Amino acid sequence: MTAMTAACYPATAMGFNEYELEADMTDVIEASHMVAPKMLIADDDPDVVRLLADRCVKLGFKVETASNGMQLLIKARHSHPDIMIVDVNMPELDGLTVCTRLLDPGSKPVDVVVVTGSTDPTTAERCESLGLFYGRKGPEFWKSIESSLVEIYPTMADRIEEQKMKSTGNEVHERPRVLVVDDDPAIQMFLASRLGKLGIDTLYASNAVHAYRIACKARPSVVITDNFMPDGDAQYLLYRLRGTPATENIPVFVISGQALNELTEQNLRREICGRPGAAQIFKKSFDTHELFGALQQYCGFEKKQAKE
Repeated sequence: MTAMTAACYPATAMGFNEYELEADMTDVIEASHMVAPKMLIADDDPDVVRLLADRCVKLGFKVETASNGMQLLIKARHSHPDIMIVDVNMPELDGLTVCTRLLDPGSKPVDVVVVTGSTDPTTAERCESLGLFYGRKGPEFWKSIESSLVEIYPTMADRIEEQKMKSTGNEVHERPRVLVVDDDPAIQMFLASRLGKLGIDTLYASNAVHAYRIACKARPSVVITDNFMPDGDAQYLLYRLRGTPATENIPVFVISGQALNELTEQNLRREICGRPGAAQIFKKSFDTHELFGALQQYCGFEKKQAKE
C-alpha cells in the first residue's frame, strides 16, 4: 500500500498554517479497499484539533480542520464531509448552530460528534434531539470519541482498539485557559475572578520569562499581559512566543495602565517571524466588557456564563 497524506490546518484564532499529517497505509485501516472517509474537525483549541487529527488520520480518515464556526460552515458546504467532530463553544458561530444549518433534509447525510467541556445537560439533550453523537472534554475525552466512531463505523472497531493501545495520554481540558501576566497580584486576582465567571480557568505569571515557560507547557487559549514589567516587557514576551513553534500562534492581548503612543502600539502589533503581533491592546480598567468581548472572539467560552 502507498502512503496517505491528509492535509490538516491547525486551528487558531489568529489564522491557519498548513501542515501535513502522514500515516503509513500499512498502519492504517485494512478494510477491503474502502475509500477513506472524509472528516472535518472544528475546535478553537489547537491542542484538541492536533490530538483528534493525529489519531483520526491513523485510523484511516482523510482529515480537514476549522478553528471557528464560520470556517466550519464554509468548509462543510464545500467539501461535504462524511463525519464531523464539532466543538460547541467556538468564536463567530457555535457548533450546534452550524449543525442545524448543515443538517438540511435535502443535503448529503453526515454523522456529527458534538464535543464540549460544559456540564450543561441541555447540550446533551439538544444533541439527542438532532440525532447527534455527544462527547465530553476531560479525562475520558478520547474514550467518548472512540465510542462514537465505533457506533458510526463498526468495521473500524478492531483498528480503534489497536490504536487505543498505542495512544499516549494527551490531556484535554474541559474549559478554556487564559494566562494572565502581571507583576501586580491585585490585577491577577481581579481578572481571575472575572474570568472564572465566564467559565475560564486562569494561569498566572508575574514576569515575561515565567510567562513564556508556562505558555510552552500549558499552551493557553489566550495570553493577557501587562505591557510594562520587570525582566522583560510585552514586546519581549511576544518575541519569545512567536519564535517557538508550540506558542507561535497563541493570541496575545496587551493591557497597560498608561496610555501607549502610536509608535509603541505599532511595534506591539507588528508581525514577528511571519506571525501576528498583539491581537488587541487595552487600557487597564475595572470595566472589563471590552476586554472580554474581544476575548469571546478568540476563546469560545459559554456566553450564558459571561456575567459580572
